Amino acid sequence: MTARVLVVDDLEPNVKLLEAKLRAEYFDVLGAYSGKQAVERAISDQPDIILLDVMMPGMDGFEACRQIKATPETMHIPVVMVTALDQQADRVAGLEAGADDFLSKPVEDLALFARVRSLTRLKMMTDELRARYATGKGLGVVDNIDVSMEIDEARVFIIDDNEEQSDRLKKAIGDDCAVDSELDPEVALSRARSGDFDLIIINMSLEAMDPLRLCSSIRSFEETRLTPILAVVRQGDTRKLVRALDIGVNDYLTRPVDKDELTARVSTQLRRKRYVDQLRSSFQASLEMAVTDQLTGLYNRRYLASHMAAMFDRAYWTGRPLSVMVLDIDHFKRVNDTYGHDAGDRVLQEFAERLSRSVRGIDLACRYGGEEFLIAMPDTDMAFAAVVAERLRQEIATSKFVINGGRDEIAITVSVGIASTENGPADDSAQKLIKRADDALYEAKTGGRNRVINSAA
Repeated sequence: MTARVLVVDDLEPNVKLLEAKLRAEYFDVLGAYSGKQAVERAISDQPDIILLDVMMPGMDGFEACRQIKATPETMHIPVVMVTALDQQADRVAGLEAGADDFLSKPVEDLALFARVRSLTRLKMMTDELRARYATGKGLGVVDNIDVSMEIDEARVFIIDDNEEQSDRLKKAIGDDCAVDSELDPEVALSRARSGDFDLIIINMSLEAMDPLRLCSSIRSFEETRLTPILAVVRQGDTRKLVRALDIGVNDYLTRPVDKDELTARVSTQLRRKRYVDQLRSSFQASLEMAVTDQLTGLYNRRYLASHMAAMFDRAYWTGRPLSVMVLDIDHFKRVNDTYGHDAGDRVLQEFAERLSRSVRGIDLACRYGGEEFLIAMPDTDMAFAAVVAERLRQEIATSKFVINGGRDEIAITVSVGIASTENGPADDSAQKLIKRADDALYEAKTGGRNRVINSAA
């Protein structure tokens, strides 16, 4: 895995030494020689991770980290403080300043590289969500994310087969979180999948199960793939720590556990979890608002425009047919004029529901505009599409639509035009395919309505 690493130290030899080690592991390395320069380069170069010294003249590493984490453009960049300071108070101060880790020199290369790779993976995932959020923000369909992210009602799950150690961790975390625990790792695995926890803490000295296998299993489940894991390891057990980070553990503590460090690391993971949850939620909201029709719940024309070309290209390269049917509700204006627009909206909604029930999961059904709908059917020839269209036409015509809260029933019919890539011209395209289906629909409308017409070859 390659990544861009910003190394910050006021001593050039220290920067060059770390740069040489990281380049040997195929990382792209940038250098900065002061806290002020670190903040500026973090904004301008957007590194994947920052290795930050603490003791620097002017702006020290703590202040630089606080500024990086307080700036919206850089708050998502992982920061690892690498320093000669080795007091517990310094470590806690670094974590409270926003650092993702605090490593005291001399740092084992194996542990450092594993930490860089681990945090880089997390940032890449966050970057993808941030890019999606930016798209939704640009479309004006999502609100700003609350970067303050107050942590409340967080659920923490401790997996430790040593009850005494588990109780000590519970007591250290305190009442700020709802803490649950499990002594049996097998039971814990099942509970983790269904518990919707914000953080899982695992004792890496479990005896009843291989703790690395437990971490791997939690990472493999869809329900817990993004749940942060905090590992508690023995001092000096570098091999197990490196393996844990490679498997997907987010952070770690060494025994004996310091209460303040535990609190700081738990807070860091919960803040990141809240941030990622907000990104995912905003993306889902923006996706739904941007690509679905508010009235019918079907995909809208915007979604069709972005996906139809891809479906057409796939059909072209695989040689498998793509069929399109365009449907138009007959005499829909009469419904609005006679029963009102509320009744017309209900007809559109029920029509969309029947449409959804009549197509396959791989088909793309969307509201094309007004009372017109479109279904794109991959791996489907004209003959099969015609069978589906005729079955749908009959179902619409024979089952009346209920309106006005069940007080009235009205008969509705639909006209359908079908086209397929099978009979397309040499210079065929997605738009031309839709146009042929639309022409066939026009023929169905002018020919008496309530019928299915296939486009001419």
